[in-house]
Amino acid sequence: MSNKVDPNLIRELEEFGLKDANKCYNCGNCTAICDLATEENPFPRKLVRYIQLGQREKILKSPEPWLCYYCGDCTTRCPRGADPGETMMVLRRYLTSLYDWTGFSRKFYTSESFEMLAVGVVALLVGLGLLIFHSGPINWVHTDLNSVWPSGDIEKADLVMAAILLFFLGTNVLRCVKIVMGDYFSKVPVGMYMSEMKFMLIHLFTQKQFGKCKDRQQWIVHLAIMTGYASVFLMVVVFVNGLPLGIDWLKFQRGWESLGHRTEYSIFHPIRLIGYYSTFAIMYGTTYALIGRIKKSKPQYKNTHGTDWMFLALLQLTALTGILINFTRLMDKPFPTYAIYVIHMMVAIPMLVLEVPFAKWAHLAYRPVVLMLLRVKARYIAEHEQVKDAALEVTPAL
Repeated sequence: MSNKVDPNLIRELEEFGLKDANKCYNCGNCTAICDLATEENPFPRKLVRYIQLGQREKILKSPEPWLCYYCGDCTTRCPRGADPGETMMVLRRYLTSLYDWTGFSRKFYTSESFEMLAVGVVALLVGLGLLIFHSGPINWVHTDLNSVWPSGDIEKADLVMAAILLFFLGTNVLRCVKIVMGDYFSKVPVGMYMSEMKFMLIHLFTQKQFGKCKDRQQWIVHLAIMTGYASVFLMVVVFVNGLPLGIDWLKFQRGWESLGHRTEYSIFHPIRLIGYYSTFAIMYGTTYALIGRIKKSKPQYKNTHGTDWMFLALLQLTALTGILINFTRLMDKPFPTYAIYVIHMMVAIPMLVLEVPFAKWAHLAYRPVVLMLLRVKARYIAEHEQVKDAALEVTPAL
């Protein structure tokens, strides 16, 4: 690993929000009180020291930024006010930009105007697309989204969008894997990676490691936002037309004709239950986080980056417009429903195709993947050393 000192590293990290790293005098208090730091992966002190020494390559290959969930204990207890928790957040932004081969992440994190412009352009294209490409004749008597944008067509567009999203996110995650694993990437057999997939999925959907931090409220908020959004994604991309098989009773977007005489799903229908949960979880999580950032009530809310605001705003607007669509649909108001639907898509799609692979949402992918990689690497080293030791025992001394 290179030990080349880069004197410009701190200046570069300042573009990602770094402020107080030079205040640190390496007392180690932050690492000592962290519930997640271990002997093998001590942080935040080690990473702060890397910054001070200009060790760009060591930071690039370090898994520790992804092991931190920013509970804020280290920042609260820092005797120098160096804000190590925020420094770890800065490093996650920085690493996200390095994993991304397109360069969009760096632009999002270093230029608020670029992020706003990118979101605005995609939103405008989505709005124009929905207004230009629709079926007819439109039902202006009763609310019927399928008369304007049939669920089958929307599902095809969703699948194309999901494929694009997964391509960019997947290739960036692969770069993350190669960087974190280093020389072990090609040595570890594919089967060993696959055997740890269950571990990764558990951490992805439960964020259970966060639950070890003292501030469990923050874990609940984090989990609510993640699972709420995942539920919305499931309904919109997978169930919009009742799965690829077109199962009517699982359709998320139902038209007037499919409803017949306005027979709605029962309150206990799976689609409605998922919808209720996702709405509550997103509104609860985003409202808590937004109020926290406005009041600066916790360490992790005192230094809010522009991408944090964009992430929360788009997510809450997606939920709010979704609620409004449901109300106007039930009131059988065609024009308001169709208009709000366009706005809803203009908010939701930019969040999917821009924020998920290139900004804040990408953290949800990198973190469980890195946790899995640490297990894979430790397992490979243990098994390799056991074989090596066994070979030495049967090899006669020269």
